[in-house]
Amino acid sequence: MTSQRFDYVIIGGGIVGLATAFALTQRQPGCRVAVLEKEAALASHQTGRNSGVIHSGIYYKPGSLKAQLCRTGARRMVEFCQEHRLAHQICGKVIVATTSAELPRLENLRLRGEANGIPVKQLRPEELTELEPHARGVGALHVPSTGIVDYKAVCEKLAQLLKAEGAQIFLSAPAAEFCHGADGWTVTTGRGDAAQAVQARFLINCAGLHSDRVARLCGAKLDARIVPFRGEYYQLVQGRCDLVRSLIYPVPNPAFPFLGVHFTRMIDGSVHAGPNAVLSLRREGYRKTDIHAGDLWEVLTFGGFWRLARRHVGDGWNELVRSLSKSAFTRSLQALVPEVTAVDLEPTHAGVRAQALNPDGSLVDDFLIVHGPNSLHVVNAPSPAATASLEIGRTVVAMLP
Repeated sequence: MTSQRFDYVIIGGGIVGLATAFALTQRQPGCRVAVLEKEAALASHQTGRNSGVIHSGIYYKPGSLKAQLCRTGARRMVEFCQEHRLAHQICGKVIVATTSAELPRLENLRLRGEANGIPVKQLRPEELTELEPHARGVGALHVPSTGIVDYKAVCEKLAQLLKAEGAQIFLSAPAAEFCHGADGWTVTTGRGDAAQAVQARFLINCAGLHSDRVARLCGAKLDARIVPFRGEYYQLVQGRCDLVRSLIYPVPNPAFPFLGVHFTRMIDGSVHAGPNAVLSLRREGYRKTDIHAGDLWEVLTFGGFWRLARRHVGDGWNELVRSLSKSAFTRSLQALVPEVTAVDLEPTHAGVRAQALNPDGSLVDDFLIVHGPNSLHVVNAPSPAATASLEIGRTVVAMLP
């Protein structure tokens, strides 16, 4: 078994892991960094399957890590794309109230945006149709700073920059064993003749859907557990993409932890519609038929999941119906853009959100970074983690001893 020695080993080759490695090389030039990615390609899971939105930060509780890092992270992400000539667009988005009952929530969202320092403009119905001619609502907010980008392309550029700084990225290198000793960590990847040991003084866990497992294997104290939620998307067929100019979102229900199905124009010009949010029966289960007995058993034996399910049984049922019924999915979209029909929609990719859940059934509402022996663990980094990734990386590096 071969062995290599580094100063830092990072578990996970998604955008948070790569951004953290990048922050290390910027703050400590010459440090030896290894990134271990279990897949054959970078950004294979949450990063490569999200909607590509550069979020503004309007939704997040003022003073939270999400609010702070999303706002500054969005600015840095745009600067990074400009510096490295990566395709991106600041297209703005509208958040649409479709009934008068949603107007108080829309106003609360406007106030939250202002508290977070986000430019927000309140729109009358006729002003909404000026921005999005096919959208309909009784009121709306315009958030001009929202943008779109291809986060896989961002990861490719980060990887290039890391290699130029001497960092090593190991693909097809699943972390099989973790051993902590006086000199730091030894992480064994692969098995048999293919096994190799990566030794490092310090370990940083950015393993996304498996981050809680890695944290526990490394001796970190953690009550929360990752519960995977699959988000399914449709896309508008060619010839109907002109129904959406930028991004069209509903007013989120503050009692439910997801934003609701919405329209997103992608950087390639396509328009995606979704996602819903249903329990995934596998941590990397992108199809309805994907089931992993161990992953499912972990969820079903976790009391926090059942407490969450009881609290949101109605919303959960609606999400399941939308997953099984294209017509139900279409009706939700028609509340925002009435002209959309089922014929206009074709299935596209799905993603799985790695959401940390507390034993009491509450969702961990903020980014969660946990200390362990000679290690840091980014345990909860769902949306807007891609937007905030460059700032998350800086924050993690600033926490190093």
